[in-house]
Amino acid sequence: MWQQLLRKLITGDVKALARIISLVENKAPGYEEILTTLPTSLTPVLGITGPPGAGKSTLVDALIKEIVAAGKRIGVLCVDPSSPFNLGALLGDRIRMSEWYNNPSVFIRSLATRGSLGGLHPMIIEITDIMKAAGFDYIIVETVGVGQSEIEIAGLADTTVVVVVPEGGDEVQTMKAGLMEIADIFVVNKADRPGADIFFKNLKLMLAPAFSKQVNEIPIIKTVASQRTGIDELFKKIELHQQQQVYSNKHNWLLTEKAYHLIMQKRMGDINKDELKKKIEQVLVEKRDFNLYRFIGEIE
Repeated sequence: MWQQLLRKLITGDVKALARIISLVENKAPGYEEILTTLPTSLTPVLGITGPPGAGKSTLVDALIKEIVAAGKRIGVLCVDPSSPFNLGALLGDRIRMSEWYNNPSVFIRSLATRGSLGGLHPMIIEITDIMKAAGFDYIIVETVGVGQSEIEIAGLADTTVVVVVPEGGDEVQTMKAGLMEIADIFVVNKADRPGADIFFKNLKLMLAPAFSKQVNEIPIIKTVASQRTGIDELFKKIELHQQQQVYSNKHNWLLTEKAYHLIMQKRMGDINKDELKKKIEQVLVEKRDFNLYRFIGEIE
């Protein structure tokens, strides 16, 4: 069955794409064989990250419009917070992108973090590679935005866009080290708000030491995503960065990061969270004294 699905996927069949994502997401029998037969693809992956409330979903919506207007096909993976009880996605942010669900040039899939601390789905690498095989011109991955740990997106995206807002001065200061390492492009969104110009200048000053160590400056773009202001300039910077990436060393680094993550995930494959919970409950029933580190040492 999956061979037929794979053939349809390569032709851009969105039903086959949705089905294969579900098979892989749920680790259905044969899913590994699907992954090992995926064709090589150079479709660029664009990561959109930043603190909660920065307007990432609105920015993605505006970028979709810009890309579709250029006659391109786009696949979007929106990683949502997940319910702590059933690990399903909380889909509130997807309302902002509702106009694209029936557009033949756009495919949008919501994924839950499922407890992942990095703001991404545990199988985001595999799902992104499936999307790349479907013949899109661009793939966008939007993260939850969970603070310092959102640097995980840098191991997935060819171009990482970090979205911040004028009110986020303290937040940016706290996240400064991680942001400087991962950002290929900064976006100061909601730039029509008071204090946006001062924030923009301060951000430039904050990043000045990083600029001195790089061949190319990190672009900082002011946008008002809700009004689609500055989106055309942002898209040009994204295209420019992705053209430069063809000749950079980042591609090898990205593959190394992905390989490391997948190997680690495979070696942890025999650890089942439900079984772990049962063992903990059993220990708690038998003993009042529960030492987490001693427990971990016993099951390793």
